Amino acid sequence: MSGYWQKIKDNLEKSLKSGLFHLWIRPLQGEVQDNTLFLYSPNDFITSWVKDRLLNKIKEVAQQSVGQKIDVHITTRLDGKSKSVEKKVNRKITKPSLLIGRNFQNKNQNLTWRYSFNDFVVGPQNELAYAACKSICYQKKVDFNMLFLTSSPGLGKTHLIHSVGNFITQNKIKNLNIVYVSSEEFANQLVWALRSKEINEFKKYYREKVDVLLLEDIHFFQGKGKMQEELLYLIKSMEENGKLVIFSSSFLPKELKDIDSQLTSYFCSGLIAPIHKPDFDLRLKIIKKKASFYQINIPDHVSKFVASKIKTDIRQLESCIKNMALKAKLLNMTINMDVAKEIIQNHADIIETPSIDQIIKTVCSVFELSPENLKSRSRKRNIVIARNTAFYLARKYTDLTLKEIGRLFNRRHSTVIKGITNIEKEMYKDTPVGRQLHRIVEKFEN
Repeated sequence: MSGYWQKIKDNLEKSLKSGLFHLWIRPLQGEVQDNTLFLYSPNDFITSWVKDRLLNKIKEVAQQSVGQKIDVHITTRLDGKSKSVEKKVNRKITKPSLLIGRNFQNKNQNLTWRYSFNDFVVGPQNELAYAACKSICYQKKVDFNMLFLTSSPGLGKTHLIHSVGNFITQNKIKNLNIVYVSSEEFANQLVWALRSKEINEFKKYYREKVDVLLLEDIHFFQGKGKMQEELLYLIKSMEENGKLVIFSSSFLPKELKDIDSQLTSYFCSGLIAPIHKPDFDLRLKIIKKKASFYQINIPDHVSKFVASKIKTDIRQLESCIKNMALKAKLLNMTINMDVAKEIIQNHADIIETPSIDQIIKTVCSVFELSPENLKSRSRKRNIVIARNTAFYLARKYTDLTLKEIGRLFNRRHSTVIKGITNIEKEMYKDTPVGRQLHRIVEKFEN
């Protein structure tokens, strides 16, 4: 089975983003023996990263490539053979044109922008953010070259950022080089550049070649001093050269903790555009817009019922309409109240917006803890995860401030921010903890 690894690697290259493949898969060596794929990594850093984030994907592709069930094991090998492999791999991946120039440019040139301004439904809760993004694209006179979008999850930050990227790409405005990246991915690129002694190429690319930087989830940088330093220099350089940066975050700049004061100052130097939870009228407009997109008829009383039930998450609202449309078309039926009630059972807010007491009760039930456990000073892992989950749900479903949430759990509001950020990071990952958190949130919402 000596030739299977090359086949698996070729299929991984087709199924993964270019940056992910070149940074994390290409350095690996592999061999298939007795229905097991053994992967050998040149260092512990790559081993840990691949094990946490890509192992399930590798297993899935390996089974498809080999045509049978297969286990995957990854280890770090630093014996003589592995050292020579590491040198060979480094010669391939540390060329600036491949690691820095090509990967980053191809990533964004080939990016499929999922949203546009045409899909975005505007209301009082999001009109400032919408107007700011449109002004940038249409090059209207604006007094800022930094925009900070902030909201709870699922309210449209990513939609607007993709809309900006989509517009600039489609209209080829001044041939601008636009880069869209999450803060975690930016951090991974920085770490890799430092470890592979490519930091000068990393800086040169971002500071000289990038005209528009779309950077999501900026709160990821809390407590990461070295990364904040590099980001600060980058932002200064872009500002001095009249380039554009759009940030997104689940928190306002003043709510961020363990962030360099100069960096916070830069976040505040541009336009801060919060997006608030949609009111009933905006939710109704979104339903009608989506119904038109899917070419379905939703009676007014059904639309109002759905709008009254799903209140806090536009993403959930759109998903509900999509599922109603699919069911109606697949079963060749009209949409009525019965269909709406059946579909909506799988989505959030089936009851009235939950109170903090309901959130605490549900979290305690899922984790088999008492409210006193959540409010205790215990640092046991399961209690910390439960407490952070309660922070996340309270932030998403209630109007409590971060300080008020912290006070309920005998914590500072900086601890609440850190807990919410940790939950969001884990939910992005394909890890056992990440999947468990998704199930807990889904169970709560359903």
